[in-house]
Amino acid sequence: MRANNVLGIIHSQAFDSTIQELTTMRTFASVPFGCRYRFVDFPLSNMVNAGVTEVGIITKENYQSLMDHIGSGKPWDLARKREGLYILPPYNTSSASAAGYKNRVEAIYANMDFLRHSRHEYVVITDSNAVYNFDFNDLFEFHTEQEADITVAYKHGKLPKLENMQILTLDDNKRVTDVSINADEPGEVDYSFNIYVMRKSLLEYLVKTSVAHSSTSFAKDIIQANVDSLKIVGFEIPGFAAMIDSLKTYYNVSMELLEPENRKALLNAKNPIATKIADNVPTLYGENSKAGNSLIADGCTIEGTVENSLLFRGVVVEKGAVVRNSILMQGTVIHANAKVDSIITDKNVTITANRNLSGDPSYPIYFTKNIVV
Repeated sequence: MRANNVLGIIHSQAFDSTIQELTTMRTFASVPFGCRYRFVDFPLSNMVNAGVTEVGIITKENYQSLMDHIGSGKPWDLARKREGLYILPPYNTSSASAAGYKNRVEAIYANMDFLRHSRHEYVVITDSNAVYNFDFNDLFEFHTEQEADITVAYKHGKLPKLENMQILTLDDNKRVTDVSINADEPGEVDYSFNIYVMRKSLLEYLVKTSVAHSSTSFAKDIIQANVDSLKIVGFEIPGFAAMIDSLKTYYNVSMELLEPENRKALLNAKNPIATKIADNVPTLYGENSKAGNSLIADGCTIEGTVENSLLFRGVVVEKGAVVRNSILMQGTVIHANAKVDSIITDKNVTITANRNLSGDPSYPIYFTKNIVV
């Protein structure tokens, strides 16, 4: 099984409701992360780095920012005459209204023509609410070596608080022998990362069968229901990987990037995470500025103090201002002598002079896009 025989499918909005603060006007796939990236960059880059040459991104609403970010797909070498990158918006079908799809099965069923027209024999399916960086060729080779019908990429750890999360029971040969859904399990478990590999023909059959029986849960009706009839195996994701299930988790995972080992695992030259290119000047640091244990993107102006924080492009921290334990998205301005701690600002937020705003790492305060505080 070679990557150039694999079609990529990315669901851009499967978990929008988990961080409604950040997805009111955008898809989960286009939520900013890590000072310069969007969540879609991670599945897309992992696919392309492995050699996948055709990717469809399924979306349903509020996808203008997603389209603006991915453009023609050039940063991922997907601006091609043949194949390349496709945005798959909703349209009326018997199982999906113009308002969008209810679940993954409906979304795939509505885009069945896209699957049929692809020359590829296999398909890899992902969501957009997670960050990871590993060689998808290892996943594809594992699928072939195991002679599997379906391969599920999984992680061992605490179960994220998301709908239809699958806890996998695996035997010594990595075959999935049981799947529990929405189980309240204490401690650490092996849980699906919602990355799947299978033959395209099998996916088409399973989706059609599910829709015909009005059973359209991917977790229950595609995976759990076929544990005995199909050979489903688990591939453990190596290295740093995290799934976002709340604004608090978004904050915590972002802060984990301040640890060098996590940053090296997720953002490395061997498997680069590509993103939309923005030409910015280097960050300007004032004579009396202080910055420590922080990630600061290009195009910023720092004249105050920044500690334990992530600053996206074009952030301004004026003289006397103090930023601690915070995530400031593109265009945020912290005016003179303002002090902020444990906050998340969306794009183009202005914090006026002398303000003192403090949240807590366990409950960061979020400020919506374009507001003045």
